[in-house]
Amino acid sequence: MFVIVTYDITDNTRLNKVRKILKQYLYWTQLSTFEGVITKGDLAKCMAQVNKVINRQEDSVYVYELENPNLISKKVLGIEKNFTDNFL
Repeated sequence: MFVIVTYDITDNTRLNKVRKILKQYLYWTQLSTFEGVITKGDLAKCMAQVNKVINRQEDSVYVYELENPNLISKKVLGIEKNFTDNFL
């Protein structure tokens, strides 16, 4: 399935931990957005790890699940950011 994960984390330490977890499973497309194809099992593992890091009283994480990735159309206005360009 295809997922889009967005987050609003109030603390920089937690933010960096969440970002590091999400990078293991998905592609970083915006400062607070990840997306990609993932299995339900991996998504459950990923969200369990994220849930251990966030403060549920202050932070929020949104997960948009699309069962059929062929039904999504993505349009980018302006520069499409690709944070994987930094990898060698």
